[in-house]
Amino acid sequence: MLLHAFSLMNAQREQEALVIFRQLADGNDPGALATLAQLNWTGTLVPRNYAKGRDYYYRAGEAGHPVCAVYATNLLANGYAGKRDWPLAMKRLHREAESDAKRAEILAWLARMDLTDQGDPSAVPIGEQLSEDFDVQIFRGAFSHAECDYLFRLEKTEYARAKVVDEATGVERIDPVRTADETHVHWEIENPLVHAFNRRIAALSGTEVDWGEPLQMLRYRPGQQYFNHFDYIPGAGNQRIKTAILYLNEDYSGGETSFPRIGLKVRGRTGDILLFRNSHAGGRRIENSEHAGMPVVSGIKHIATRWIRTRTYTARSLSGD
Repeated sequence: MLLHAFSLMNAQREQEALVIFRQLADGNDPGALATLAQLNWTGTLVPRNYAKGRDYYYRAGEAGHPVCAVYATNLLANGYAGKRDWPLAMKRLHREAESDAKRAEILAWLARMDLTDQGDPSAVPIGEQLSEDFDVQIFRGAFSHAECDYLFRLEKTEYARAKVVDEATGVERIDPVRTADETHVHWEIENPLVHAFNRRIAALSGTEVDWGEPLQMLRYRPGQQYFNHFDYIPGAGNQRIKTAILYLNEDYSGGETSFPRIGLKVRGRTGDILLFRNSHAGGRRIENSEHAGMPVVSGIKHIATRWIRTRTYTARSLSGD
C-alpha cells in the first residue's frame, strides 16, 4: 500500500496518495508516518505545519523509524516547533547511543562540555572590541579546533551556490555579489551538540538562542568572495540585529572580513567568533556594518554564520517574521 501511494504521487494523483498515507498512519505504519512528517514539515501537498510535522516525526520514531526518532530527539533538544525538554532529550540520546555510533559521539562530546542542566554554557569567553566606531568584537578561541572539525564532518545537505535576500521581494536569489557555496544545519538535523554550540553563540552575543537563523556553513574557494553588503534586511519585521561568524579553519590566504567604512580587516583563526551589530535599537541600519568577504587567494576558507534576529525566528524563508 505504501509503494502504491508513492506511485500515485509520481503519477500526480497526490490527493489519492494522501488518503492512503493517512490510512496507513492511523495503523501506525512507520513509513507512512515518516512521509507525513516530511510533507507537513516542507509544506508539500499539504499546508506547511511544523508542529504537526514534529508530531509525525515523534510518532514515526516510536513506530520504529530510526531517522525520525533521531529527528524527534533533535527537535526536543532544540525546542523548535514545540516544547523544549533538554533532560528528556538527553535520556533519548543515551538510548540512541547504545546502537548508533554517531549519537554516542554526540553524547561523549556533551559529557566533556561544561554545561548547565539545560545545555547552556556555564561560562562564555570575553570579547575584544575591535573598533571605537562600531560594535564589532572578536571572541578568540570561542570554539576548539576539535569542535570546528566536528562541524566539518557533520552530515548536512550538499553545498550549493550561496544566495542573497532580494530587498524588493524578500525572496532568496543568486546574485553575482556573492559567489561562495553554502549549506545549512536546519532544525531537524540540529542535533543536541550543535544546539549546545548555538546556545554558546547566543550566550556570547547576549541574545536568546531561538532568535538565531539556522547555522549556515559557507565555503570559499580561490577567487570566491562576498562583495560589500549589509546583513540588515530593509523592511523586515523581524530584523537581523547581529551577525556571528565562526572561523572554522585558517589554512588559506586572502579571505579577510573587511569593514570598508571603518578601515578594518579581520582574519580570524580557527575557533574565533566575529560578532557585530547590524541595526540600532530603534531599527535603523548601522552604516558602519557594511562588510565584505574578501577574495580567497589560495586554499579554501570555511566559516559558519549565524544571523540573529530581533525576536524568535521561526520561518524557513529568510523574508519571514
